[in-house]
Amino acid sequence: MNLRDRLRGLLVGLYARRVEGHLDHAQVPKHIGVIMDGNRRWAKAAGSTAAQGHQAGAAKIEEFLGWCSETDVEVVTLWLLSTDNFDRPQEELVPLLAIIEGVVRSLATDGRWRVHHVGAADILPSGMRTALKEAEEATADRDGIVVNVAIGYGGRQEIADAVRSMLLDAADRGSSLEQVADDVTIDLIGKHLYTSAQPDPDLVIRTSGEQRLSGFMLWQTAHSEYYFCDVFWPAFRKVDFLRAMRDYAARHRRFGG
Repeated sequence: MNLRDRLRGLLVGLYARRVEGHLDHAQVPKHIGVIMDGNRRWAKAAGSTAAQGHQAGAAKIEEFLGWCSETDVEVVTLWLLSTDNFDRPQEELVPLLAIIEGVVRSLATDGRWRVHHVGAADILPSGMRTALKEAEEATADRDGIVVNVAIGYGGRQEIADAVRSMLLDAADRGSSLEQVADDVTIDLIGKHLYTSAQPDPDLVIRTSGEQRLSGFMLWQTAHSEYYFCDVFWPAFRKVDFLRAMRDYAARHRRFGG
């Protein structure tokens, strides 16, 4: 590392401490959703392979969770793999799935997090399903941050699955179609979402400069605040996280009013 890079790192560190010192912990979001975008573009800019980009993105996750644990954040949802990602070429998808499975197992063995899968388990490879089940069981009694790993996740698919689950429950009770229609409420559908019993995201962070949700938690983010960051996910720094937190704290949430 040359002198310029060392000075830049020092200044960024000083600035991060200044931002952190002024952070109002009473205004910290309880649930943060993260669209971790830009792994492949980061790899391309660095002259690396897509797999190396995904690995660098995976390495950023526990660092990010560590920053969250220094605040009062209670739930973090990490979008690791969308349903659309299964359309990628096998030479990219197979190593990506292996990297994500490694993330799940690492989160489970860390000792600090409660791992919860959100997504369509039936479309995942058997090894991934096993890793998720083992991680959820091993971490169920922990007191740390709930980490939702969104794998095989799509916002429309989640709503469809919630409605299907609601209808199957009604069928098990012997309810008629008219009774089901009468009983449908926003709260009832919410109870059948992947994140049932969890608070909705207060803040959604998306990296890489893209300013869209791409189907992320369509139901739950109706009143969320959004923070779009220009840096690619592997290059996301603590100062970027603190800026997002500061930006969130400065907003007046109206919840649609």
